[in-house]
Amino acid sequence: MIFNETYTLSNGVKIPKLGLGTWFIDDSVVADAVKSAVKLGYRLIDTAQAYGNEAGVGKGVLTCGVPREEIFVTSKVAAEAKTYEDAKKSIDETLEKMGLDYLDLMIIHSPQPWVEFREDKRYFEENKQVWKALEDAYEEGKLKAIGVSNFLKDDLDNILSDCKVKPMVNQILMHISNTDLDLVDYCKKNDILVEAYSPIAHGEILNQPQIKAIADKYKVSVPQLCIRYTIQMGTVSLPKTANPDHMKTNADVDFEISAEDMETLKNFEKIDNYGESSGFPVYGGKL
Repeated sequence: MIFNETYTLSNGVKIPKLGLGTWFIDDSVVADAVKSAVKLGYRLIDTAQAYGNEAGVGKGVLTCGVPREEIFVTSKVAAEAKTYEDAKKSIDETLEKMGLDYLDLMIIHSPQPWVEFREDKRYFEENKQVWKALEDAYEEGKLKAIGVSNFLKDDLDNILSDCKVKPMVNQILMHISNTDLDLVDYCKKNDILVEAYSPIAHGEILNQPQIKAIADKYKVSVPQLCIRYTIQMGTVSLPKTANPDHMKTNADVDFEISAEDMETLKNFEKIDNYGESSGFPVYGGKL
């Protein structure tokens, strides 16, 4: 198990290499999922305003039996909040909803509202306003670290060109067959830690025989190979599950993928269709 392994953010805050993603886990059951994860040894819990389960996550954190300061809690400002005032309000609402005095990490969920995701309008000036709200909350002690999600290089350049506090993380879709090596390298050069969400490719990676063959070589499951891959890429891995058995096996990744196999996995043919998961609700129906 790798629960004790951490990265250090640019401001000195330590963050676990493996966390529990909670996307699609209903608010009514997510508290139990959080408590199960913490009992197993997880110390990083990731949620978002868009997930609709912040209250349940907060309840799980506060009733899990482990001191609050030992759990790293992340949430995300809704992609649609694109003014200073809306972002400031959303940060306070998240803290109130979760019943927490502070968050360990708060990030901008997307550079664009989901219905305009990856379209022409880039919201550069608006994202500067949202970033200013995060900076102010950080300076007030409400947030221990701040960052972004789904930001491309020019989105990051926009923030870096005019900020008091640099983004500490960029949480992106990253998995075998979908690894933006240039973006990962750019983040590393700017001391921005990459977090990999959906490291198991929404399950579609399970249908790839070549990946299965490599997993068999290491006597591990495909999900375990996928999680280990993201960790060896130097990123935080955030697999999502409410199943305690899956939580346990997801953390059992104390093996090493060879350099040769890592190169194969880095350059594996891109999956263009995620099947039933292709229309992400949080993306407004967009990929």
